[in-house]
Amino acid sequence: MSRELDRLPEIAAALRAAARFGTPVQVTDQATLEACAAAVRSAFPDPWLRAFSVKANDVAAVVERVASLGFDANVVSRGEWAVASKAGLPNARITFEGVGKTDADLAAACDAAARGEPLRWLAIESLDEAETLVDISAPRLDGRARLDVLFRLNPEVALETRHELAVGAGTSKFGMTADELSAAVGVVSAGKGLVARGIQLHVGSQLGAVDAWRDAVRRGLALLALVGGTRARFDTLDVGGGFPVLPLGETGPDAERFARELPPLLEAIPADRRPRRLAIEPGRALVARAGFLVARVLHVRDRAGRQLVIDAGMTELIRPALYDAWHEITALTSLGVAVEPRPRGRSGGSPIGEPGFEPARVEGPVCESTDHLGDHLLPPLRRGDLVAIRDAGAYSASLASTYNGRPRPAQVIVERDGRLTLARRRGTIAALG
Repeated sequence: MSRELDRLPEIAAALRAAARFGTPVQVTDQATLEACAAAVRSAFPDPWLRAFSVKANDVAAVVERVASLGFDANVVSRGEWAVASKAGLPNARITFEGVGKTDADLAAACDAAARGEPLRWLAIESLDEAETLVDISAPRLDGRARLDVLFRLNPEVALETRHELAVGAGTSKFGMTADELSAAVGVVSAGKGLVARGIQLHVGSQLGAVDAWRDAVRRGLALLALVGGTRARFDTLDVGGGFPVLPLGETGPDAERFARELPPLLEAIPADRRPRRLAIEPGRALVARAGFLVARVLHVRDRAGRQLVIDAGMTELIRPALYDAWHEITALTSLGVAVEPRPRGRSGGSPIGEPGFEPARVEGPVCESTDHLGDHLLPPLRRGDLVAIRDAGAYSASLASTYNGRPRPAQVIVERDGRLTLARRRGTIAALG
């Protein structure tokens, strides 16, 4: 991990964000965002099609920044489609997938194609969806309008990740078996204005090894070669994302390690059956390390050890409560005085054994006992001190809620020169209910 990816934006910038926009406040560091994007882009260079998975961070200003760094957008709903459009991406740079697409979603994709503004492609999940798409497209697409369609394969692999993140397991709700996919290709190919273009797959998130991903890509390539043998335009393989972002100090494969698996897999396929287009859909790998939440201490007390309650919790970052995904917490001030940046590690961002740092159980402000943020080594703190929850740029804003009547936090970008740019205003109490 490079020093660039390990930097906490200047303490002064974090303190200014809290003073100017209040807490909790979500901050994205532009320099770290650029470094993360460069690492993925280097592993999967042109002509790879790279689309940012908007579900990882649906703040339009962040999507716009990621797009400027060489990434298109992958969306799973018309809402995310609208976010990508707001970020300035044309439909030709947007791909639409997802297990929850409604008839209205499918109709919107067909209508856009009919207007001459088709999505790059629409990926479908089942034979039912294929049949529905054909019915919906019939009155909308004429002989000139075209909508490219990909078909999601469930690779049925054993994954090196948590059960909750293993979307490529055979029992998951995502995608089709090889037989189902082949049948869906036949259905779509008979539809009006629909073009069967290839296979989309996604193995899962936070992959701890490359084995399952490699097996899934091998199966996708084999099925693409088989189906493409009789369909000249069936030429695209989208291998999804899943590149992990682990706590610093823990080892795991990076994007470059995944990319090294591709050449031998492609070489095993006859040259005339290899995909002419290859695509990836990273999300977390681009934005997780670049984001952090600044929160204020509300309570400090003894509960069989030191307990802190802060003003950010599961409404701003649900991942700890959802599937025990812990984030390091670093003190920004101690007893009202700014804390100098310290090397990160497994102990919550503070050096083990440093005088004055003691364990603290950190809790969120929501009226649920599961609103717990883990145990961390922290200096002396009092009400009003500030802390940063690290690596919170993915699945924080996009999974946030207004539970307990809590308006969503402001979203701020720290520019390379330290300036603060407001990316999204704090929600208002008036807008609740």
